[in-house]
Amino acid sequence: MLIRIGYEIVHDCPQPTPMLLLLHTHFSRVSDFVRPDHMIVSPSVPMDAYRDGFGNWCTRIVAPAGPTTVTADALIRDSGQPDPALYSAAQHPVEELPAEVLTFLLGSRYCETDRLMEAAWDLFGHTPPGWQRVQAICDYVHNHITFDYFRARPTMTALDVFNERFGVCRDYTHLAIAFLRCLNIPARYCTGYLSDIGFEPTEPDFAAWLEVWLNGGWRIFDPRNNTPRYGRILIARGRDATDVPISLTFGPNTLQSFRVWTYPVDDAAN
Repeated sequence: MLIRIGYEIVHDCPQPTPMLLLLHTHFSRVSDFVRPDHMIVSPSVPMDAYRDGFGNWCTRIVAPAGPTTVTADALIRDSGQPDPALYSAAQHPVEELPAEVLTFLLGSRYCETDRLMEAAWDLFGHTPPGWQRVQAICDYVHNHITFDYFRARPTMTALDVFNERFGVCRDYTHLAIAFLRCLNIPARYCTGYLSDIGFEPTEPDFAAWLEVWLNGGWRIFDPRNNTPRYGRILIARGRDATDVPISLTFGPNTLQSFRVWTYPVDDAAN
């Protein structure tokens, strides 16, 4: 399957403003590109690229005063298969976990494990460990949170979502991650493209989901949709949304325009 992905984001800054952008597709998908997602900034400014501590590609710019457009348009090959499932996947005791996954057991900015510990064990402590426990958490989050783009806010934490019971995909993800970490299951936050292939058409946007360490590897779960999806294209991973902002501006600005696209295209036409 060939998928066209891209974005166009316009910020209006009253003065020259440093920006940090996490918009490049994850390095693990580089070999799948037919046309790479080269970032174009208009007006043209110097760009400094680097890899952060989680391996994500980041770009630094200083946006000039006035509107600045950041865009990319790429073609990428995908397996065309739904998210893989391994229903027999086992949970590891903490003492057997690899050192590099331990950070994903800790509380973080949006995932307050200390304040959700009691609720997590009350709700899920009786469930079978492993895949079934993770799925029980995703089922709970999916069924108890109402998607509401207009009432959500960027400062919402997992505890807020648990108490208020609404949010967007990042909020579903934060709550599931917090519950999982409370139950000693490493979980990390992911952001990327998610098409509506095989489902009712929706307005394209970037999406959030999570990866959980089970059976010696990272497994994809998506409490917002809570069903295997097609055409999931990873951009970045981290502890929570703090680590993977699509754009982070160090000064006043107005988001004038925001467009994302992700859809299958005819391979023969390319």
